[in-house]
Order: sequence, then C-alpha cells, then structure tokens
Amino acid sequence: MTDAAHSGSPPRSSILTPDARTRKRNAAEARFKYYGLTAVCLGLLALVVLLVSIAINGAGAFRQTYITLDVPLSAEVLDPEGNRNPADIARVISFGYDALIEDAMEAKMAEAGISIDGLDAGDAADIVSSEASAQVRYFVLANPEEVGTVREFDLLANGRIDAFFKGRVTMASAERDSNVSPEQLRLAEALKEDGALVQRFNWNFITNPDASDQRPEAAGLGVAILGSAYMMLIVLVLALPIGVAASIYLEEFAPKNRFTDIIEVNISNLAAVPSIVFGILGLAIFINWAGLPQSAPIVGGLVLTLMTLPTIIISTRASLKSVPPSIRAAALGVGASKMQSVFHHVLPLAAPGILTGTIIGLAQALGETAPLLLIGMVAFVREFPDAPPDGFFDPASALPVQIYNWTQRADPAFVERASGAIIVLLVFLAIMNTLAIVLRRRFERRW
Repeated sequence: MTDAAHSGSPPRSSILTPDARTRKRNAAEARFKYYGLTAVCLGLLALVVLLVSIAINGAGAFRQTYITLDVPLSAEVLDPEGNRNPADIARVISFGYDALIEDAMEAKMAEAGISIDGLDAGDAADIVSSEASAQVRYFVLANPEEVGTVREFDLLANGRIDAFFKGRVTMASAERDSNVSPEQLRLAEALKEDGALVQRFNWNFITNPDASDQRPEAAGLGVAILGSAYMMLIVLVLALPIGVAASIYLEEFAPKNRFTDIIEVNISNLAAVPSIVFGILGLAIFINWAGLPQSAPIVGGLVLTLMTLPTIIISTRASLKSVPPSIRAAALGVGASKMQSVFHHVLPLAAPGILTGTIIGLAQALGETAPLLLIGMVAFVREFPDAPPDGFFDPASALPVQIYNWTQRADPAFVERASGAIIVLLVFLAIMNTLAIVLRRRFERRW
C-alpha cells in the first residue's frame, strides 16, 4: 500500500501521550484522592480540637491549692476529760475542729504580718475547705497521743480560692459571689507570697471518693475507679470463656441448619441493640427478680457482660474463620481428632484476634453509662467497697457515671472535675487499646 492510501485516515495516538479521556480519568482519580485526604485531615482536626479542649478544661483537676497551717490540737476542745480515750475523742464531730482551724489561721496571719481590712477571723478561716476539719479529725482519731500538741497540716483551700488561682474567679466576680469576697482573695494572695499557700499535683483526685456539692475541691475518683475495675473483672471472667466457647461451637462443631442460623442472626442483632436496653434488662432481672443490690459492681458487671458477649463472639468467629482450612485438613490428615485440631492448631492461631476483640469489647464496656444509670450506679457513694468477693456486692460508682454525675452539679469546679475524669477514662482506654495491639503482635503467627 502506498502513503496515499493513509492520507485520509486520522493520525494514530501514542500510548505514551494521554488523550483527553485519559486526562479526564486521571483528574477524577486525583480529585478523589484529595477528597479522601481532606476527609482524613478534617477528622484528625476534629479529634485534636476535642482532645485539646478536654485537656485544657480538665488539666486544672490535677492541680490543687493547699494552705499550710499549724493547727493547735487543743486538749480542752478534743479531750475535755483528759484521759486520751479514743472513744471520748471520737465524740467531737468535725464541726468541733472548725475553731481550731480558725485559731490556726489567725495565728498564721499574725505571724506573717497579714492584715486585711474588713476581714474577721471567721471569714479568714473560710478560705480553707470544709474538708479540712474532717482531715484533722481523722488524724486525731488515728493518733490520739497527739492531742495537746501543735501539728502542721496541708489543708485544702476552698473551691473559690482554688478557682481564683486557676483564673475562673476574679476580684470583680467575687464582689457578686456570696461564696467568696475580694478580701478573702487578697488574703489568699498574701498567703501565697508568704509561701503558706501553694499549688501542686493533686493525687487525691485519683484516690479520694466523691464529695458533696459544697466541697468540689475534695471530690475524687477513687470509688469510681475501683467500681469500674470490679466490673471489668466480672466482665472478663464471664464474657471471655462464654464468648469463646460459644464461638468455637458455632464455627467448628455446630451443624449448619435453621436453628444455628437463627442463633447467628440473633447474635448479630444483639450487637446492634442500644446499651440502655441492656440496662432495662438488668433492672428487671438482676435487681427486681433476683434481688441483687442496686449500685453494686456485680449487677453492673452482669449487665456489661450481656452487652459485651455479642462483640466477643463476632470477633472470635472472625478470627477462627481467618485460619486457613489447610491447617484443619493437615491436622486431621495426621490423625488428630476434630477437637485436637481445633484446640491444638486453630485456636492458638486465632488467639491474637480473640484477645484483640476481647480487649476492645472491655474498652467499650468501660465507657458505657446508660445501662449503669438504670441500675442505680448514679448514687452518691463515699465509702470504698471491700475487697472481692464481698466488694462486688457493696455500693460503688463507675468512671462514666461519675463524669455524668459531676456535669449535673451546679458548682463550676465540678465541670473541671468532669473533664479531668474524662482524661483519666481516655488514658485507661488508650492503655487497653495499646495492650490489644501489643498482644496481637506478640501472639501473631505466620503460616
């Protein structure tokens, strides 16, 4: 053929030179990539904003203001009989120690040369938390031989004084606040200059129980942390063996029929049931019918076990399915029984996924609030539960419920406490998820 035969045909395009349709497709793919990257960045930005907001609002809960005073443990007030009998000393209630703290504050002001116009001794002592009298009383009851001496105490400043040094209370706001006066704030500043008032890390926020509405500075997470630990222990002991056993049976031994299909559908449905429904179930069965005590870790643990079981069963079955059929066939081929092939070969290979699903299920249960509210764990609890097993039946609280409880109180200091409790809860969740990753990599096997 001659060149003239091709003179009327369109020019040929090279595969190295993209045509218009290819450029359009490549542009669409590039736009989709940027859309996905933008979505990821927006999600990370929202997470960072949330965490920073919680950290800013809750960091103050881990710092507390303390006032150092030399409190005279007057024998005339604490032990009028003079026999140092602990039973007689215990008759003096906390209000009886208020006068001792007032004398200590008056002596401290005289020693430091502090004089505030319009501030009497009673108002000066009011900058100390009402928890201080109970603190001194507990010390005296534990050390009755100290009656008649002068002891140095680091006492909590009240919530308004603490908020003043954290920037939530100002001189202007104090003029309109019935709980604090500008004169008391000036006294606190003078004590700080003298070195008698300091701010330091607040371990009591982690270890102390909850406090009343009038003492937010003394409120802590001790009972809530212990209650959550007890519930997680119950969930782990019950949910892990039951969930794994059910998963092994359904995946490896159960015949495939309509009955097992119904069970599988219902397990999937239970995983999607709102958590508050499990709370109603726990209230009806464990409290109203079985007669278990309200606000007890045993009831909370049983309710959270029911809620966690579907998650563990689904994740365990997925882990068992991920084991190649050739592993089972090889075990059976060398003479192993069905049970030996499952427990000696399949289950060890599926262990990383089972452990990961269990820990994620526990982490989800740790953050649940709605079912615990319905079984009464929102109650105000001051006493620590006993050691297990008796402690499982004692009244307790839980971390998410304690957060909810503090957000409902009027004093702004409890909002700070709630944000601090959220930080503690997030730390526990981060530790549990990190543990899941570590265990997965530790037990992961290649085949």
